[in-house]
Amino acid sequence: MDQEQAQPTRREFLSMVGAVGGAALMYQAMAMMGVAKASSYNGPIQLGQAPEGTKVLILGAGLAGMVAAMELRDVGYEVEVLEYREKAGGRCWTLRSGDTYEELGGAVQQIDFAEGNYFNPGPWRIPYNHYGVLDYCARLAVELEPFIQINNNAYLHSASAFDGRPIRYREINTDYRGHIAELLSKVTDQGALDEVMTDEDKERLLTSLRSFGALNSDNEYVASGSASARRGYERYPGGGVDGAPIPNDPMDLSTVLESGLWRSLASAESLNTSMPMFQPRGGMDMIARAMEENLNGLIRYNKKVTSILQDDDGVTVTFEDGENGGASGTATADYCVCTIPFSILGQIEHNFSSSLSSVISTMHYASSVKVGLEFNRRFWEEDEHIFGGITYTDLPISMISYPSNDYFQKKPGVLLGAYSWGATSYQFSSLPHEERVAKALEYGAQIHPQYNEEFKTGVSVAWHRVPWVLGCYGLWQDKEAQYQDAVAMDRRVVMAGEHLSYLPAWMEGAILSSLDAITRLHDVATNN
Repeated sequence: MDQEQAQPTRREFLSMVGAVGGAALMYQAMAMMGVAKASSYNGPIQLGQAPEGTKVLILGAGLAGMVAAMELRDVGYEVEVLEYREKAGGRCWTLRSGDTYEELGGAVQQIDFAEGNYFNPGPWRIPYNHYGVLDYCARLAVELEPFIQINNNAYLHSASAFDGRPIRYREINTDYRGHIAELLSKVTDQGALDEVMTDEDKERLLTSLRSFGALNSDNEYVASGSASARRGYERYPGGGVDGAPIPNDPMDLSTVLESGLWRSLASAESLNTSMPMFQPRGGMDMIARAMEENLNGLIRYNKKVTSILQDDDGVTVTFEDGENGGASGTATADYCVCTIPFSILGQIEHNFSSSLSSVISTMHYASSVKVGLEFNRRFWEEDEHIFGGITYTDLPISMISYPSNDYFQKKPGVLLGAYSWGATSYQFSSLPHEERVAKALEYGAQIHPQYNEEFKTGVSVAWHRVPWVLGCYGLWQDKEAQYQDAVAMDRRVVMAGEHLSYLPAWMEGAILSSLDAITRLHDVATNN
């Protein structure tokens, strides 16, 4: 095989990264490749008045569909939304006590969380720079609270390092920085940078390295008060007779590097995972609920679209009406905004252009699995003083995310107990729900032994088994070549959704795509 043939595609590369390093490393790679970016949202859309008597049919009541519906309605379009499910939100979805979820294949989960607890199978955090989501939350009075992305007291874990013992994030982070700072100070002292730095800049660099790496006056990273003030103490500062702190010994550089735990240190430094981050109080679907309420009856539920046909005069959509025993129904409009995921749209009869049809038929959807675990008590807080944040591991669960709400409550709490991608998620997806939860418990107990005693109940969502999307988010076969064909106005139909953005898998991508789509639809409608 020649070198060109051996090169993996971007999608294959990201899948491999996800399989090896988990979701965090995959998102980091996406950010570096320009796949995941901060938002370009620059304020509420200004469309102008709709042509009188013009109707737009919107397919799908996820965030893209509901944003399109709200904005088009507000400028005078007649709007009708058809939604496959019994509720709005799409992947902006929260499971609570009393909810029922049936996945592809017929397996049913009855959610039995304690009152007030919830689990977000899809989006679970909002970056501070996703301005579109934040703006709609503000406009719709969705209350937000901080989401803790990085917690220095959470863990980094590898089954093959430190005899499988989890290590506090702050210890690895401090020791890695300290040793790197010491190495750089040595090469500076030895004259290796003389050709590229002035004497004044070298002195400034050494000063900054002492601060950055907690080095001593000899530019060494060793046990000291300044190092322990970051990584922790053998004996912490106290009062009375034994109040004096005792510094502990840092790990040597070889141990830190060999552990591989440094791989997760940059997980919170991409544009989309930098602090601060936010979450809606009470669950992510509070955003969807607010949009749904704003639309005030414009959404028709339990409508399974079976055909989308357009001609020079308009668009006709045929659907199975779940509220009427599956009877066939039709809806017509002058234009259509289609937010149905391409994984589903490829199974629906349509007469789109050949170029758009080609994109639809070749787009794959990423595999991902999330497992929510409820425990009888919040042992991570009570026993280990972890309040929010994420523990990263090379086990198949990839991470454990601790709730960023209800601190210090003497009641059950819900962890994100697994978030797997790539090959690992396919393995999880192949298991029955009960076994997915059992595996998440088995792996998580290697980090938190309390799992075995404190487990109460669990829920799992394998996104390739979610009937209304059949995957987590869209993956392009050739984005550079196909993107413009996919987002172009196709006579009287325009597509929208996270898959039609450069922010895949984020709610912001869905919103930006929707706003762009309705802008172009409005241009066509007002110039016809």
